[in-house]
Amino acid sequence: MSTPNAALRQARQRLHLSQDELARAIRQAGDRAGEPNSCTKRIIQRWEAGLVRTPHGPYARALEYVTGQTIQALGFEGADHKYGLDPSEAMGPATGIWLPEPGPKATQGPLTGIWLSTYEYTSSGREQTYIDQHHVLLIQHGRKLQARSLLGSAPSKLMMDLTINGQVITGTWTEETNPAGYYQGSTYHGAIQLLSDPTGYRLTGQWVGFGRDFDVNAGPWKLELLTTDTSSAAMATYDQPPPPADSH
Repeated sequence: MSTPNAALRQARQRLHLSQDELARAIRQAGDRAGEPNSCTKRIIQRWEAGLVRTPHGPYARALEYVTGQTIQALGFEGADHKYGLDPSEAMGPATGIWLPEPGPKATQGPLTGIWLSTYEYTSSGREQTYIDQHHVLLIQHGRKLQARSLLGSAPSKLMMDLTINGQVITGTWTEETNPAGYYQGSTYHGAIQLLSDPTGYRLTGQWVGFGRDFDVNAGPWKLELLTTDTSSAAMATYDQPPPPADSH
């Protein structure tokens, strides 16, 4: 007799999504990632009933993207050991393809973990430089990286879609600002490029994006690995604001 997947059901309910809405969000995430899927309410029901031990790759990756949690944290089985790499090996100096190309059952890659994201920006309206920080869950599948902020780590919501090529990481970012803050819930988008240090535990680079007056802004951005543990307990530990950053 199968055991219901309470973790997945709770994750869906925390997002205030019906089973139909979650299925639609998973289809949309698949289309955005270039991996179309045919998720339906019936598939969600089977997952929540515990009838599926692990969704197929495209479904699993889209589900992680929508919920901001790993497959394991959502109550499914995983197989991270298939990669056989740690972050320092993956991000060290290399040429050509430095990470195995994912097969049909690709699992999370070695950069998967909880990271501290820190970026700086200058507010033209307030004529001051600010530092914003989030705890983000970063999930790697092959060359693709998806990062989402833990909801309790900041009043704004941060998302990044990235691609890795050797030690260079390039992609886009989106932030939904604090509805009660200075920017009143406005959503901003931009591009980002990061370089890894030799250890693979620190990524540093620059962001670029449009401001409120449609001027192009830029500033430094870095991510520092806090833990490779992406269990529910680890996410609960980091689902809170980081210590205040030093400004300059």
